[in-house]
Amino acid sequence: MKNIFGFVIIILFFPILWWISTSILAELTTAQAHQQQIEKTIHLPEMAAQLPVTLIDRHGQVFSEEYVEWRKPLPLQDIPQIAQEIFIASEDVDFYEHIGFDLSAIIRAVVVNSNTNTSSQGGSTITQQLVRMRYLSEEKTYERKLTELFYAYELEKQFDKEAILSMYLNEAYFSNQVYGIGGAATYYFQKPLQELSIAEIAFIAAIPNNPTLYNPLKNFDNTKARQERLLDILVANGTITQQEATNYKAEAITLTIKNKVQNNPMYSTYVLQELKWLVAEQEGYTELLKNAKTKEEQQNITTQLTNRINYLLQNGITIYTALDPDKQLQDEEQINALLGEGQLQAASVVIDNQTREIVDVYAGKNYEKFDFHRAFQGTRQPGSAFKPLAVYAPLFETTTSTPDSIVNGGRYCIDSFCPQNYGGYLYGDVSIRTAFRHSYNTSALRLFNTVGVETAFSYLDRFHFRSLVAKDHTYATALGGLTYGVTPLELADAYTSFIDGSYSPSHSIRKVVAADGTDLYTWDTTRTPIWSPKTVQYMRELLADVVSNGTGQGIYSSSHYVGAKTGTTNDYRDYWLAGLNDHYTAAVWIGYDRPQSMQELEQLQIHHQIFNVLLQ
Repeated sequence: MKNIFGFVIIILFFPILWWISTSILAELTTAQAHQQQIEKTIHLPEMAAQLPVTLIDRHGQVFSEEYVEWRKPLPLQDIPQIAQEIFIASEDVDFYEHIGFDLSAIIRAVVVNSNTNTSSQGGSTITQQLVRMRYLSEEKTYERKLTELFYAYELEKQFDKEAILSMYLNEAYFSNQVYGIGGAATYYFQKPLQELSIAEIAFIAAIPNNPTLYNPLKNFDNTKARQERLLDILVANGTITQQEATNYKAEAITLTIKNKVQNNPMYSTYVLQELKWLVAEQEGYTELLKNAKTKEEQQNITTQLTNRINYLLQNGITIYTALDPDKQLQDEEQINALLGEGQLQAASVVIDNQTREIVDVYAGKNYEKFDFHRAFQGTRQPGSAFKPLAVYAPLFETTTSTPDSIVNGGRYCIDSFCPQNYGGYLYGDVSIRTAFRHSYNTSALRLFNTVGVETAFSYLDRFHFRSLVAKDHTYATALGGLTYGVTPLELADAYTSFIDGSYSPSHSIRKVVAADGTDLYTWDTTRTPIWSPKTVQYMRELLADVVSNGTGQGIYSSSHYVGAKTGTTNDYRDYWLAGLNDHYTAAVWIGYDRPQSMQELEQLQIHHQIFNVLLQ
């Protein structure tokens, strides 16, 4: 009777066996159709994930981070052996023997899942899991599973086991947008992986098996329970003793969650802009853009530069900067207080005289990261603050004039350009010192005409005035009348030439380092002579005289020297101050984003007060 029953069962299974055989044949046909395409399309190992971008201040402290996913990739030799053993023992005990997939494990999983009507038994190797992380979805279809096997086999052909294990441990998902075991260590404990205890390593190793179920921020007890099961596996494998496991289980797990550092947004936003300029300069994009003959060509080069920057950011870099965080914070607080609650705005830049590094920037009241940055984006007419660069320094450099030479302050026109002095006053013959001290416009225009427009621009063009254009080659430049204007950054940068007559573009970035520690970029800090010692002496005398006796009265400094030049544009729409003391060179602008008269603020000298803050 039993034999007859068994025979009937076998007969009944024939249709099932036929269906399985047909399905397998169909899948094999699909696999063969896809095999050639798969072999052509696998390019390993390309990482599309974005690594963190880290900004470091002058004291070596992180002040800003940019990332969507938190990652800290590590070479395999920096991943403790116990961590490697945990994953191999729990996820793929035959990792070092199989060819990318384990056929016996797949069969066991099919049998177990069929008997239990669940899909609790896996069967995927570490290599297969890596394939899913990089190339495939988590959908459960035969076609996807077959593709996974081909990819896993191809991966094993191209890379040795150590490389595959390294990729896996660096790409596994540890919940909360954290990827890789190095990232998990720094995110959950704020310590490098090498400094974690075995209990802590086992705890984070519990997460990737099911990042939702074992998310320690939401399901701590679940994570702890799986940690203990992993320790039991190590005992079973002889990696640790039972007593060691007991001790590790008893060790308290205290999470110290990492928060994204987002300090000093005014400075960090500027640093990321300067990075673009640095890459463009070092990799030739600046020259290509200068020589581009059409707008289409310019656009193509700009697109290439943007792609290059995105590649750098995606692959993770560390940017070391000159930020003085204490001064940045102090200046921001004091400038905010001076501006008050209204719509009045300001922007400023402070540069270290010795290093020519930008130590702090002010981008505007109520500034938030990536807002309009008035310090390097806010071009405004500089007024008389431009005269030292456009008129007086070129004059001393190209003629025998001295501060005591005579110039007329009466009415003066060049063609239809007939500027007036402040208040409409006319003056006779005065010394250049007097004309500079009180900022006579007619005297400045006479001297500018002596120098010549093109000669003046031969000096201006040596600075990094990105906002100057060909249409600015006019006599209005003598008085700071420009097509677009300048930024506080550009003005402060040019004024550094009055420190000692030399010039190199001021910068915030000290160096840019790749994720693997390779130095990528640094600025060329070679200084070019601009002004002779005689010109520097005369200009510093005149700037100091403005502070002592002219429009700069109210400026003070604890240093031995301080000199500055003010600037006021038509209808009092902009107030400027630029100058230097023994330690810093600075420029400040105040005004409204929608220009309007500030005549009622003239006596308050808010820009003077801000300038005093900057020079502290």
